[in-house]
Amino acid sequence: MKKLVSIIVLLVAMFVASDSYGQTKVKFGHLDFAKLYSTMPELDSVKKVFETYNKSIQDMYAALQTELENKFMDYQANASGMSEIIRSTKEAEINDLKERMDAFEAKATQDLQAKEAELTAPVIDRAKKAVQDIAKENGYTYIFNSSEGLLLYAEPSDDITELVKSKLGIKEVPTTEKK
Repeated sequence: MKKLVSIIVLLVAMFVASDSYGQTKVKFGHLDFAKLYSTMPELDSVKKVFETYNKSIQDMYAALQTELENKFMDYQANASGMSEIIRSTKEAEINDLKERMDAFEAKATQDLQAKEAELTAPVIDRAKKAVQDIAKENGYTYIFNSSEGLLLYAEPSDDITELVKSKLGIKEVPTTEKK
């Protein structure tokens, strides 16, 4: 009798557990975030601002380079007639300018990376927000970035790229192929 009661309790527990588990639906979706990002209309203005910033840095570097070349050519042309103190002073100037150029180049690289992050962060945040909104609106439990290749195996899922593009107001212009 105890065995029968235990089996019935176990069966009821399994039935209740499987019934409540069956009610929780897990819905998966995916999109290629890099591809979505590349279609964002804000990228045109981001690129223009970044190119302008980059050009100003390149112009400053070119001016330093010209100054270095001029000092070096002047040094080479007049080195034979210079006294030792003037020669060593000119060499120190050239070396100092070269060091400043190296420091400028390192700082410019950091500044360009920071500027790119500053300009693209709002675009990325807007796209992420749209993905989150689509996930909530359509009952997705998980959304995977298919461009990262992080999944080794997954059941087929819905590609929500078009839903997110629609949410962002992106209308992709079809490309025309030349034959």
